[in-house]
Amino acid sequence: MIAWGFGLEHGLSKELRVIPIGGLGEFGMNMLALESGDDVILIDAGSLFPGEEHRGIDVIVPDFAYLESRRDNVRGLILTHAHLDHIGAVPHLLAKLDIPVYGTAFTLGLVRKHVSEFTLVRRPRLNTVRPGEKIALGCFEIEGIHVTHSTVQCMALAVSTPMGYVIHTGDFKIDQTPIDERAFDFAKFAEYGQRGVLLMLSDSTNSDVPGFSRSERDVGLALDDIFAHADNALFFSCFSSAIHRVQQIVDRAVAYGRKVAFVGRSVSSACEIASDLSLLRLPSGTVVQPRDLESYPRRDRATIIAGSQGEPMSSLSRASLGRHNKVEIEEGDTVAISAKMIPGNERPIYRMVDHLYRRGARVLYGDTFPNLHVSGHPCQEELKLILNLIRPRYFVPVHGEYRQLAQHRSLAMQVRGSDLDDALVIENGSVLQFDEHGARVLPDKVPVGHALIDSGTGDHIIRQAVMRDRRHLSQSGVLVPVITIDERSGEAVDIEIMSRGFVVSEDSESMLEGAKQVIRETVKGSTGEEIGDIGVMEERISVDVRRYVSRKTSRQSQPLIVPVILEG
Repeated sequence: MIAWGFGLEHGLSKELRVIPIGGLGEFGMNMLALESGDDVILIDAGSLFPGEEHRGIDVIVPDFAYLESRRDNVRGLILTHAHLDHIGAVPHLLAKLDIPVYGTAFTLGLVRKHVSEFTLVRRPRLNTVRPGEKIALGCFEIEGIHVTHSTVQCMALAVSTPMGYVIHTGDFKIDQTPIDERAFDFAKFAEYGQRGVLLMLSDSTNSDVPGFSRSERDVGLALDDIFAHADNALFFSCFSSAIHRVQQIVDRAVAYGRKVAFVGRSVSSACEIASDLSLLRLPSGTVVQPRDLESYPRRDRATIIAGSQGEPMSSLSRASLGRHNKVEIEEGDTVAISAKMIPGNERPIYRMVDHLYRRGARVLYGDTFPNLHVSGHPCQEELKLILNLIRPRYFVPVHGEYRQLAQHRSLAMQVRGSDLDDALVIENGSVLQFDEHGARVLPDKVPVGHALIDSGTGDHIIRQAVMRDRRHLSQSGVLVPVITIDERSGEAVDIEIMSRGFVVSEDSESMLEGAKQVIRETVKGSTGEEIGDIGVMEERISVDVRRYVSRKTSRQSQPLIVPVILEG
């Protein structure tokens, strides 16, 4: 590796350590630490969707053990944008570390809403910044650079360090016709490129996709088609923070004389925050409460509903089963899922789509309808453009699975050639050090990993070892209700509950009998369609039994509920 003394003229501590805490080799949980001397700053603190192997787990966040060991040195957290894979772990981090948080107004609006659902000992210190403003944290100075992405008010970060400039792109795409008409800040990137950049860390999500990403405005073509040919109620589902997407739906609803309702806490909150910040235009008289939609003909309704990833308890999933108390999807309605399927979520999404078809809806999703969704991440030609604008000495791909990191590295080597000292694929916990000897990956990693959060236990962290015990049903913390349902009557004809390591008191038998009665009532209150969907029934029984056990016990950590449903 070529030695490089870039930035030694700063005259400060001649070292810089770059430590990814999460987000490398995986989709989500993005978090990075920059260290120099006694100063540490953090970039993003994201969460990860649990997979099917994480039964009973609601969210996955980084393990903060290393950061806790350096709690007196962490100067602050800077957020690039408002997606959960970049902000979802903020409340969990603030429960551990009392540090200031910096981000744009919209990003902090969602963080504030997220944090309000947690009980924190200290009031969070949230500081609004705009692109172009500079933040001084210890020996670091950070400037935000406006970038376009699939949500609003997104920033790349230029960090001045004792060893030189570090550019972190955050998530971005180069949209030359953005919905809000705020152009990607090429000039600022070029300015830093002229100054000289030690290291660039860049989004790798679409590094294996040739060409350019499509503009968000392309989605408008699909929306025009949907609105023009729909004779009944319209339902749209996208990520709650996709304000540009919501704006286009609202604009078409106004043009076609439809009333708009927001359904689902996440989408309602995000749109309220965006509207308050004048980032979302909602013409007077356009938006109505979901319950008021009933007073309008179905052909005059457009509902924006949460649940694009098929989460079992989301608004769209419940509506697909006819169990939402505010909206009803009927035969002839159109449901458009305008979002990418996050890897691992395909099965619940397709299951939800099946239910929507059973209701007689026309369902548009994935590649079944052109232009319904466009990516918010840069493809290969955009990645080349940024590399040529910045011309970094060193390059590290971030945000993606390993194959994407490796392909992004190859792309950088093609573009920069001999002008690039090195392009490095590193892993979570790796320590990349810059000093007078150049850049090198230190032999010892810092402790990182996944913290598994079970919200039903008071946001208790479930460690990986405990999850292995739970999966094998051989250690403490597991209740396994085995329910036999008569396929003709739809009744629970037999219920047994096996317990492993869950002993509450001498009244345990009585409590388990009560749990059986809860299960009988859950099955009795389910529709035939729900009973025919094992995944939905497992989720309903799990939720209801967990609530019952929580009421009946004083334990901080409640057991994992693993229903097993048999057909009799």
